[in-house]
Amino acid sequence: MACAVCQPAVQARGRNISSTVHLCHTRRIEAAGTSRLRQRSASAQVCRAGVGNDTTLHLFSPCKINLFLRVERRRPDGFHDLASLFQVVSWGDDMEFEPLGSSAGADVLTCNMPDVPTDSSNLAIKALDLFRRKTGSRERYRVGLRKRVPHGAGLGGGSGNAATALWAANQLAGRPAADDDLLAWSGEIGSDISVFFGSGCSYCTGRGEVVQDVRPVPLSTNTPLLLVKPPAGLPTPAVFKRLDLERCSREDPLRLLQGLQGLRRASAALCVNDLQAPAFQL
Repeated sequence: MACAVCQPAVQARGRNISSTVHLCHTRRIEAAGTSRLRQRSASAQVCRAGVGNDTTLHLFSPCKINLFLRVERRRPDGFHDLASLFQVVSWGDDMEFEPLGSSAGADVLTCNMPDVPTDSSNLAIKALDLFRRKTGSRERYRVGLRKRVPHGAGLGGGSGNAATALWAANQLAGRPAADDDLLAWSGEIGSDISVFFGSGCSYCTGRGEVVQDVRPVPLSTNTPLLLVKPPAGLPTPAVFKRLDLERCSREDPLRLLQGLQGLRRASAALCVNDLQAPAFQL
């Protein structure tokens, strides 16, 4: 899991901002709760949705930032135990889902970004496969993905796409699964997909799949964010390979969380990012 760090805009002009933070082409980006993202659909948990007469489902797939990210230890299974505060933001991708029928041989994914895979390695397709495996559905889908979130940037764009695909398949199948089911299943294909089924601000532990909604939220939903990204992407495995646990912060993640809740704004002292140093090495 890579990360993006929220910093006050005045500090973003300096060199203390993480290389995995994203620039959004001068568009205004705000912290968002999923209640805000679902205003156009009474039942949407992670998307704003609309269904046309042709049964095509049009969805917004948000991304996220990490207000802080602590790497606490390496696990016996090769993963790392993390403690991170995730915040969904009002920027992301657009997705369309059209049922093809159970007789179709495979899902069909198209994307406007040529470097994004459109085969079974894409997390959105993995999510559809997961839904079929869990529910017994045989439905296949045509998926149109209009990407804005860059690939390999640490903003969870692919994870948001996977969460959106799970939610879409469930909607189009008549909601055979509860949202809690989708959240639990999502951990099988990705560590941070589950955050997109939360309230918009979540304290995540384990590999990132253990999600606890945060109240009160540290940032109001109209907080402006400046996201900056260099031209090159950073593969998550490469970042973790450079990680030196001995040089990680010793800050208590719960203290960071409580500090941000009390301050109600981002702070460089509290926005600790253990992946920043290895990211800069790349």
